Amino acid sequence: MKNDLPVSLAGLSGPAGLLRSSEPLSLSPVPAPATSLLEEAADLLVVHMDFAAALDRCERGCESLAVDPECESSMEVKCSLCIVGIQALAEMNRWREVLSWVLQYYQVPERLPPKILELCILLYSKVKEPHVMLEVDSYWLRDLTNQSLPSYGTLMELHLQHVLLPLGQFVEAEELVQGSEAFNKEQQLEALKTISERRCQWVQQEDTQSAPEEQPVTTREKLLGSMSRKFLTILTVLRRALGSMSSHFCSSPYKKMLLAAFILCLVVVRLDPGWSNSAIRHGWLYFLRSTGLQFKTKQLYDMLQVFCLCCCAVCLEDFNQALQGLLRPIY
Repeated sequence: MKNDLPVSLAGLSGPAGLLRSSEPLSLSPVPAPATSLLEEAADLLVVHMDFAAALDRCERGCESLAVDPECESSMEVKCSLCIVGIQALAEMNRWREVLSWVLQYYQVPERLPPKILELCILLYSKVKEPHVMLEVDSYWLRDLTNQSLPSYGTLMELHLQHVLLPLGQFVEAEELVQGSEAFNKEQQLEALKTISERRCQWVQQEDTQSAPEEQPVTTREKLLGSMSRKFLTILTVLRRALGSMSSHFCSSPYKKMLLAAFILCLVVVRLDPGWSNSAIRHGWLYFLRSTGLQFKTKQLYDMLQVFCLCCCAVCLEDFNQALQGLLRPIY
C-alpha cells in the first residue's frame, strides 16, 4: 500500500531540493550552533542515512534559532533545517507528521516559506493525499504579502495541478485562475483548457468505475429474458402438441361412444337416487364378478366416478355442452 512504504523526496525537482553534505552553505552570519547542526543533519541524512539522528539535529537547530526568528539569515537556516527534517520524516514513513511538524516552527500557514510549501505539496501529492494541503494552500495563496512574492505564480500552479484537480474541485480551480493576477491572458486560457480536459477525464473515470457495478444487473436481466423466451417457446410447443392430441381423439370413431358412456354413467350415478338397488347396478356387479373381481358398493361407485372423469378428459370439448344440457332442466 502507498501508505506503508517510506517516502523519498529525492526525485522531486524544484527550488525545494535537498541540501547535500558536500554543498557549501551560502548563508549570512548566523549563530554557529544552528549552522553546525544543519551541516551535521545533512550529512547524517545523505551519507549515513541515520534519519532519526538527522531529525534530532534539525529540531535542535530550529530551537536554537528561536532567539532571533525575524533575522533574515536565521530564516534561511531555519528553512533549510525544515527541508532536511521533512526528508528525514518521509524516509521514516512519518510523512503524516510533516505538516504539523513544520507548523510548530512557523505557527500559521501564511508564514511558511515558498520552498517548504512547495515541498509539502509535492510530498502529499506523491502519497496520494492532496486534501491535506487544501486548506493550508488556500490560506497561503489568499495572503496579500505572499501574492507579491516572485514564486507566487509557481505555487498557485502547483496548487492547481497537485491539489485542486486531483480532488475534482474544478469550479474552485476555475475561480482561482480567473480571479488571480499571477497569470496573464494566455496563461489563463491554457490553465482553463487544462481544467476542462481534466474534468472530462474525471467524468470518464467515474463512468468506467460505475460500469462494473451495472454489468451484473444487465447480465442477469439478459439471462432472465433468455430463460423467459425459452420457457414461452416450450409452452407454445406443448400447447400445440396437446391441441393436436385433442383433435386426434375428438375426430376418432370412439368420440360418440365415449360420450354416450359418460352420459350414461352420469345419469346412473349422479341423477338416479336409487341407483344402488337398480337393475343397472346388478348388471355392473354381474359383469365385474364374471371377470373374477370383487367390489363393494362404495368401490363400485368410486370406480364409476373415475370412469366418468376419464371420459370427461377425453371428451373435454363436448363435456361442457353435455353437462350444461343435463343440468339446465334441474336449475
